[in-house]
Amino acid sequence: MTTIGGTSVQQLAKEYGTPLYVYDEDHLRMMLDTYQKAFQTSAFETGVLYASKAFSCKAMIRLVQEYGFYLDVVSAGELVTAKQAGHDCSKVFFHGNNKTPEELAFARDCGVGTIVVDNQTEAERIKEVYQDSPYKVHALLRVNPGIEAHTHKYIVTAHVDSKFGISFLNEEELVATIRVLQEADNVCFDGIHAHIGSQIFDKQAFREEIAKLFAYAGHLKETYGIEINTINLGGGFAVRYTNADAPIPIKDVCEAILSACEEENQKLNGQIKRVCIEPGRSIVAEAGYTIYTIGTLKKTPNRNYIFVDGGMADNIRPALYQAEYDAFLDGKETMKGEVEYTVAGKCCESGDILIQKITLPKAEPGDLLVMKTTGAYGYSMASHYNKLLLPAVVFSGSGKTRTVIRRETYEHLLSLEED
Repeated sequence: MTTIGGTSVQQLAKEYGTPLYVYDEDHLRMMLDTYQKAFQTSAFETGVLYASKAFSCKAMIRLVQEYGFYLDVVSAGELVTAKQAGHDCSKVFFHGNNKTPEELAFARDCGVGTIVVDNQTEAERIKEVYQDSPYKVHALLRVNPGIEAHTHKYIVTAHVDSKFGISFLNEEELVATIRVLQEADNVCFDGIHAHIGSQIFDKQAFREEIAKLFAYAGHLKETYGIEINTINLGGGFAVRYTNADAPIPIKDVCEAILSACEEENQKLNGQIKRVCIEPGRSIVAEAGYTIYTIGTLKKTPNRNYIFVDGGMADNIRPALYQAEYDAFLDGKETMKGEVEYTVAGKCCESGDILIQKITLPKAEPGDLLVMKTTGAYGYSMASHYNKLLLPAVVFSGSGKTRTVIRRETYEHLLSLEED
């Protein structure tokens, strides 16, 4: 039988129920330690930001802070979580393409260190909000370098028509937005940010991004006198969902990024003083598992169905963009796969399919099916569709377990409804 963080799947299911999100805390710590050590150079300052949208809860934020990471948030809700967890808000980067005036005011009141600005309207809004601020906020402008990483259309973020940032093709708007930030009271414009997509398996995509961003920094200085000292490269580091995936080892991708940055910065005579990256998925995805109990098996003319006690409400990614996962039956890991199954959830949707095709040993009602690599964008994208309760989240490490998010109750489900 399989263990997660030193505790058996059977024990986890018995103690906490299913469906259940479980994180191997030892794996989380290993990934944080790897990034902390791998993204270092003497050529310039470096910063690693945890992209909390992948998985945000107070326990995770405290773990990130323990390793000295900066934090990437994209909403007031994620910022509240960081603040409640005790994270140093001066080490928070606030992202998003449509921050409201209320969110910006909240960021100001929390002492957020850096705002990543998406557009000129937002720059004007920041100028107004921070006019009477007791401190200066740093600002980066999100730019769109026009690089299309080879990934799903919903998670590529830097093609020319992306909703994020200002395209290099719109240079007049881009420069005008920087001027607004430079002229604003209590705003310190530092540089540019880009994010070219997710699940990137090719180092060359990062090299192309780096070459374009550093060259553009030189162009802004030479043409407009705009001094860029910080470049944030975003994230997108791939993980292994199935055996078909071959992600670049973190040490290798960090080495490739730093080497390319050092080379490009030499061309600028050391103009860039700080380079940041924003891993999220690659820290939490493979540390996470979802445990389901099989309820029913059904045979149709063309399929053998396994029905589990969760579904698209706790993992929308297969339905949203055909994400693929691997899974196993606990206690039958060493048995030969003999049946091709479709793993389906209990939501009232034909599209509630977690795994289209997987060959497993013969399954029985009551078996525990464990989906692997569900640590990113599982809980954070979970919904109340069909009024299903949100599962609990458990950290398991060194043979000890703890609940970090309680299982939802029906009372909580209905708590916002008026009688």
